[in-house]
Amino acid sequence: MMVPGQPASAIAITELPLLSDPPVDLIVVGGGASGFFGAITAAEEGLAFVHVLEATSEPLTKVKISGGGRCNVTHACWEPGDLVTNYPRGGRPLRGLFSRFATGDAVAWFADRGLELVAEPDGRMFPVANCSSAVVACLKQAAVLAGVSLRSQKVVQSLERRGAAGFLVQCRDGSSFQAQRVLLATGGHPSGRRLAAAMGHQLVPSVPSLFSLALEAPALIACSGLALDGVHLSLKAGGQNFQQTGRVLITHWGLSGPAILRLTAFAARALQGDHYRGKLFVNWLGMSSHNLVKQSMRDLRHHQGRRTLGSARPLPNLPRRLWLSLLAQVGATRDLRWADCPARLERLLFEALVASCYSIGGKGPFGEEFVTAGGVQLGEVNLATMESRVCPGLYFAGELLDVDGLTGGFNFQHCWTSGWLAGQAIAKSLQFATGSDQTR
Repeated sequence: MMVPGQPASAIAITELPLLSDPPVDLIVVGGGASGFFGAITAAEEGLAFVHVLEATSEPLTKVKISGGGRCNVTHACWEPGDLVTNYPRGGRPLRGLFSRFATGDAVAWFADRGLELVAEPDGRMFPVANCSSAVVACLKQAAVLAGVSLRSQKVVQSLERRGAAGFLVQCRDGSSFQAQRVLLATGGHPSGRRLAAAMGHQLVPSVPSLFSLALEAPALIACSGLALDGVHLSLKAGGQNFQQTGRVLITHWGLSGPAILRLTAFAARALQGDHYRGKLFVNWLGMSSHNLVKQSMRDLRHHQGRRTLGSARPLPNLPRRLWLSLLAQVGATRDLRWADCPARLERLLFEALVASCYSIGGKGPFGEEFVTAGGVQLGEVNLATMESRVCPGLYFAGELLDVDGLTGGFNFQHCWTSGWLAGQAIAKSLQFATGSDQTR
């Protein structure tokens, strides 16, 4: 078991030489979350020779930097039917996968290997140590104990199917290896897509998911840094309507926050098709009744008419900075008294509160997450085993598939699930092929 608090740097996976003859059981291309999980699972199920080829000098980099260095391992969403609603693409097919390995299984898997997870009020689950290095250390230690070996700085250049002999895996540095099975787990990196295409797979084009929106809304700049809960968003893109309600952060370029990231995740392809242009409608009051807002504005006119628009807001929980911004948005003078506010201007203020319309000027200046939509088509993969329907013996896991989730640990959960299923299936397929369990 892992020693609690032991730093990731203290754990090293043995760099064993990979020989092209005889063939190894399994080569995993990609040393990320899904690749490690698949390799560990296959080795724990009895495969004697499991090797991970990682293109960079250090595996699990995305795990280490995710969540601001905390690593949001999964989400406290326990029922498969609820879990799949958090995947803009691949949700329905994932139902079967999550019925076999879901959040509770992932939590138990890590706990069995010395890493306890704790849920925050919003459902995100982090290691008790609140540090991603604990997750990295846990995965590395599990790989060591299972007998997995790692070769870093191995960029796989090509795969060649050799019938019953398995695969020839050739690397950029001139080395080549034979493997009975290959698991592609390269995440969103183009190299994995290229390898999958070369093996006969059709890929869904990659587009960004989970991004903020740049808006042409100069009046909002004064509200930069303001966060509001319960904001309702409506977006028209690609001939479709997308809606979300939740927390929104006003930035100096537009809008961000959980509700915006969910909205752009579901609308990713439609927005890309419209070149990230369109109209965003914002109800700043969320579920507040329109009649309540209208009545409040009438009360201000008739009972507090001497007060100015700038000093008296329709609802007390409406942030003052936002209200002043909306006054500027409709061209209203903050010193104008409510009693003197024309009916036309009152209607404009009401519309600004419940249906502000902003022109989308593109994506925000940087992505909040490292997630893309697109990849290997799910119809070309047997989702019970994660094996290719096009190329027998080739398996997939993680973001290389056309699956992407919302923020909050859902993308990592898909990595654990698909990696576990692939590792299980690969081990069973080789044991079946030899007629008996392989032993070390």
